[in-house]
Amino acid sequence: MPFTPFHMGPGIVIKALLQGSFSLMVFGWAQIVMDIQPLVVMVTGEGHLHGFSHTYIGAVLLALFSALTGKYLSEIGLLILGINNKQRILILWRVSFLSAFIGTFSHVLLDSIMHWDVEPFFPFTASNQFLGLISVQALHQVCLYSATAGGILYYIICWLLKFSRA
Repeated sequence: MPFTPFHMGPGIVIKALLQGSFSLMVFGWAQIVMDIQPLVVMVTGEGHLHGFSHTYIGAVLLALFSALTGKYLSEIGLLILGINNKQRILILWRVSFLSAFIGTFSHVLLDSIMHWDVEPFFPFTASNQFLGLISVQALHQVCLYSATAGGILYYIICWLLKFSRA
């Protein structure tokens, strides 16, 4: 699913459940970082489309990079969006790392289901046990429905938390 918003659906559900313990912006940044290598292959025409970046070892390395850079990029983004004006919102390091790791690992899993060239457990095995687990159409539906359900759930939980504190 290169360069599509489908990966964000499960992230929205996780954000709804974990609230401030999860950064959807760092998660989203991790999605972008994961697809830089396939973009380079698409532009140059050279290399393995879903190569090392789409393995779990690659996901660990990219999660570390995404967490370290995503924390600061997200804080700047919140400031630019005006969300960070009244009180300085800082993303905790544990939140940044959790969000990045969930982002990269979920990315590998989702792409493993639909792309024949993903080898998630490389270099240990070239096989992909997740390929075709569900149809591509069903996978897209799961991602879209999870985005919708996660958005609704997020606002319900925020509303409940607001009134439980009052």
